Amino acid sequence: MTRRTTSLLAAATATVLALGLSACASDEPPEDADRITLTPAEDGGSGAQPVGNPVGDGTSAEVEGYRMTDVRLPGADGTGDVAFRILDPSGAPLMTYTEEQTKLLHLYVVRDDLAQFRHLHPTLAEDGTWTARVDLGTPGRWRVVAELIPQGATNPIVLGTTLEVPGEWTPVDVPRGEAAGTGDDGVVRARLQAGAEVGPNGRLRLRLTDADGEPVALGSYLGTSAHLTGFAVDSRGFVHVHPYGAPEVADDGTVITFHTVFTQPGDYRLFLQVRVDGLLHQLAVTAPVTAPEEAS
Repeated sequence: MTRRTTSLLAAATATVLALGLSACASDEPPEDADRITLTPAEDGGSGAQPVGNPVGDGTSAEVEGYRMTDVRLPGADGTGDVAFRILDPSGAPLMTYTEEQTKLLHLYVVRDDLAQFRHLHPTLAEDGTWTARVDLGTPGRWRVVAELIPQGATNPIVLGTTLEVPGEWTPVDVPRGEAAGTGDDGVVRARLQAGAEVGPNGRLRLRLTDADGEPVALGSYLGTSAHLTGFAVDSRGFVHVHPYGAPEVADDGTVITFHTVFTQPGDYRLFLQVRVDGLLHQLAVTAPVTAPEEAS
């Protein structure tokens, strides 16, 4: 994977990714020169990984001395700013980052019941404040999770906190079971091919089709063929996996294989983002992750 270290002056323009179908051409690289394709493992090999394993799972606002502070969300009655700062171990605002998947920082705002999910790319101000526009649409408990790589580090840091947006709301049960392995927005359908295993070199496969069951042609999004993140249903711990090799197109669909590093078994609610015909689609599936002895 190509990673470029940049400063505040090169911070990307913030783009708000709403649920479902949206046109986000600004996140499309002008060429595919930076497309991430991970080389399949040689015999006995482990395969390439774009970055080291994340430190933290988004359930704590402080990891290895880095802290997320001054977090605020808009109300549920309209669009507003989500804002926060990242402090380094000395207590100063962190101002230099290494890009991961073409962005200095990935921000995930997700309702605590995992029924609502936003993936944002905020902008960094001179005082160290990150901001992005977001439309929450509902009250409730909202998780704010930041994934970043401090300049000079080799592993992403994942920080998170929970804020309450006032108002009445009813949590929704996370879909589980076989039927929950399919996500469909009316245009693109994603179907889980199989669950994953706990371990440092796992695989998870999703098959994508259009509404007629035909394979889809995937464009590039954030320098790769797909973006997949999720949360453990029981612990709400954050996970981020990366495509492993290029998509495989067959008569019954387009298969994307992801490299996984799950540390705990259980169900995971995964949010897939892909670009088809120039438009960004977001779909959610629930994947079971088993311990190796359970899968044997």
